[in-house]
Amino acid sequence: MLNIWGVMLFIRLSWIVGEAGIGLGVLIILLSTMVTSITGLSTSAIATNGFVRGGGAYYLISRSLGPEFGGSIGLIFAFANAVAVAMYVVGFAETVVDLLKESDSMMVDPTNDIRIIGSITVVILLGISVAGMEWEAKAQVILLVILLIAIANFFIGTVIPSNNEKKSRGFFNYQASIFAENFGPRFTKGEGFFSVFAIFFPAATGILAGANISGDLEDPQDAIPRGTMLAIFITTVAYLGVAICVGACVVRDATGNMNDTIISGMNCNGSAACGLGYDFSRCRHEPCQYGLMNNFQVMSMVSGFGPLITAGIFSATLSSALASLVSAPKVFQALCKDNIYKALQFFAKGYGKNNEPLRGYILTFLIAMAFILIAELNTIAPIISNFFLASYALINFSCFHASYAKSPGWRPAYGIYNMWVSLFGAVLCCAVMFVINWWAAVITYVIEFFLYVYVTCKKPDVNWGSSTQALSYVSALDNALELTTVEDHVKNFRPQCIVLTGGPMTRPALLDITHAFTKNSGLCICCEVFVGPRKLCVKEMNSGMAKKTGLAYKEQNQGFLCCSGGRLFQGWCPKSSSGLRLRKDETKHSGDWI
Repeated sequence: MLNIWGVMLFIRLSWIVGEAGIGLGVLIILLSTMVTSITGLSTSAIATNGFVRGGGAYYLISRSLGPEFGGSIGLIFAFANAVAVAMYVVGFAETVVDLLKESDSMMVDPTNDIRIIGSITVVILLGISVAGMEWEAKAQVILLVILLIAIANFFIGTVIPSNNEKKSRGFFNYQASIFAENFGPRFTKGEGFFSVFAIFFPAATGILAGANISGDLEDPQDAIPRGTMLAIFITTVAYLGVAICVGACVVRDATGNMNDTIISGMNCNGSAACGLGYDFSRCRHEPCQYGLMNNFQVMSMVSGFGPLITAGIFSATLSSALASLVSAPKVFQALCKDNIYKALQFFAKGYGKNNEPLRGYILTFLIAMAFILIAELNTIAPIISNFFLASYALINFSCFHASYAKSPGWRPAYGIYNMWVSLFGAVLCCAVMFVINWWAAVITYVIEFFLYVYVTCKKPDVNWGSSTQALSYVSALDNALELTTVEDHVKNFRPQCIVLTGGPMTRPALLDITHAFTKNSGLCICCEVFVGPRKLCVKEMNSGMAKKTGLAYKEQNQGFLCCSGGRLFQGWCPKSSSGLRLRKDETKHSGDWI
């Protein structure tokens, strides 16, 4: 919950309600929840399909779709979490700088003050993270308590009778007229449904915070599904409650002038504020400082005790930064341990009884510090959101792909999922990426593509029983069965050869001759025949079979390898030993060795 609730809850949700209205504001929240809920269901299904180790989203995707997808998204996801640390810390620093401005206590200037405060903050957070999960968990509990108190403080403030100062700023407690007036949208110039949605959606991300520390959970198969879905439900209820309450209590525009009251004899302009005794009509012609549309500190004004909302903002930003600072090194360490990128093997080493990735912490700290010193993340934030959405899309696709491939190893204990819903979630995530920022989505996909190609070319020596492998078998089997009903035709003729090579590297010239007319487009089976007693033949066939098969596959003249044996060479039957249904037009090749 701490990683989902963020600054948006306190300083942007009221503005979103002012722009989109209560009706469309609720729709924006529910649409965001749909994306995260489907992803949560897919995550729960994958997490309960076997033993879950550390690595979070990277581990789930790589073990489902293979190293190509997992390697590309793992690097992006770890980097996004590292930059997210800077984003949350800068949000915290900006709030502190605003407080310094109010008290006229600036140290240098706003930009440099953000850098100074942000640098000090990230050093403290690094110390908490390096201290281990016990200290990090204790800090998260304290921050959660502060955040819950701040949210409760807001709801209590909505029922405390408003004084004249708050009324002049647009707060009138619950009023049916204000609810009706704020129900429809009133978009300002340059804003629309999707632009407002793009601003809110990052507030719904963070659902993988639990999965990212899967290696530190006592029972991840139970904790990840229950914690993820419960967090989505509670945070959604909180967002909906705040949106509806603030929309029913505060008008869109207010002057803040307590003298703008309606006196007897004045004409009322028909607005909700006018009916409640205040004339804010001049806000139509000149900018005002208060109301849903103009004041980002509405929740602080409405609350029973304003400083508690400030404490809530601090809690939301620091908790999210701390969660990202812990997640990024652990995901990165899991990626490095798999040795997919050999140059990153240095960061795989862990320290202490909990195998803490101290080297990863330092790397994350340096990345975060670099972006904190920029002190302006408005152009980077959409890219971070797209990186997270790319992870969500691949998690949903992983769940769909594993179900579609009908892999025997796909037996999740969590049954509340559907492969077509997961596919819809993957498409929806991709669509949201382009709605939020199309060029950031393009950059994300380009980076993923190049990383995918790199891992594919390197061919890491891993075998995780991925759904990609399962689907390859299903596709090959379906195609082989379909070939049995296809009649021969001269246009589709392809040579099918049995080549008596012995070992795959014994007679390369014989393979070269065969390759001259198959060109790796026809079927080629390299055969090695063992003559002698059956037990001895079986022993010789099994010894080094995997290595020989690999050599046969890696050679330019590609083909299958089969072995057979018997007391007499003439009794050997190629059709029974190849494991494939050969056509009647097969050709046998042999050298001068019989």
